[in-house]
Amino acid sequence: MREGPTRQGHTQPGQTQPGQTPGHTQPSRTQPGQTRRTLQDLATAAGLSLAATSYALRGVRGSSATIERVRTLAAELGYTVDPIARALASGRTGSVGVSGSLRDLWQQDLSVMLTRALRSQGRYATIADADADPEQERLIVEQFAAQRVDGALVSPVDPAADYWRLLGPEVPVVSIGDALIARPGSGSVLFDNDYGVRTALAHLTELGHRRIGLLAPSLPTTPGRPAEVLASEVAAGLGIELIVVAAPAATTEAVTVVAAMLAGAGRPTAVFCLTDSLAFAVYRAAREAGLRIPADLSVVGYDDHQLAVLVEPGLTTMAWDEDAIVEAAVAQLDEPADAPMFRPELIVRRSTSPIAAAR
Repeated sequence: MREGPTRQGHTQPGQTQPGQTPGHTQPSRTQPGQTRRTLQDLATAAGLSLAATSYALRGVRGSSATIERVRTLAAELGYTVDPIARALASGRTGSVGVSGSLRDLWQQDLSVMLTRALRSQGRYATIADADADPEQERLIVEQFAAQRVDGALVSPVDPAADYWRLLGPEVPVVSIGDALIARPGSGSVLFDNDYGVRTALAHLTELGHRRIGLLAPSLPTTPGRPAEVLASEVAAGLGIELIVVAAPAATTEAVTVVAAMLAGAGRPTAVFCLTDSLAFAVYRAAREAGLRIPADLSVVGYDDHQLAVLVEPGLTTMAWDEDAIVEAAVAQLDEPADAPMFRPELIVRRSTSPIAAAR
């Protein structure tokens, strides 16, 4: 019987598809209704061990050619990772909770850097926004516990809260900025805010400023968050009149609060902001009030966000070694260590000037 023409996408015995080597069978993709492909199926198709296949899929071990080949085979087979099966087999989910107040621009960047660092280790981040709200943070901690995250990296809204204990002692938790007072076994990456506050206020004092506004994010007052108290103590020692104002973490919402602080004859000649996000709000409020920076008002920020060099004039601010902070935090998920203390550096740009120019 005469054979009919071969249909596209199918081969007759002895024929090969374009790009297919003789003797090699193309893996068949999982079709609807078929059993889900397993890691063993992928390993068999790749001719590798289960461990080598898993490493290649995650891109954490193996040559670039092997990684590409395994991922290509996975796509051809229709293989996807089953997180439930992986968790049951290993006792780990591969997920690390990352929590912060993401309306703050610097914390947004920090979350991105933490996510990338985790991904380089074959982990993935579950990012949650506490929104500067302790109640929201409590719900996040409960969620992390329910999801059985392998660990958590947190920039705490309330480091003294009891809800941090909801994450069991078997879960490594690393706090960034402040230690978790109610969970003393947690890892910590601490910030030397004592040095930062003193340095920023000393800089403004050296420029002749004696009436200084302190713009602080609206956060709980706890023993682990002494910045405002410290600033008041330093100001008293330097003979500074410090005007402390709490503002929302979001830049746009803080503008109204800053505008009220800048209104009237008794306004400050300089403003020290405990985040760069708030400093950018000062820029907007000053412009709306017809005040020039730094001719009419000096501004100092905190964090050295990437926008600090893009605003005009460039923002004088306290800068962190972000790469080292991220490395230290992620490392403590696996290896407990003494809490490192990071000291910020004063970066002087053009947003501050002597008081002779300010008034």
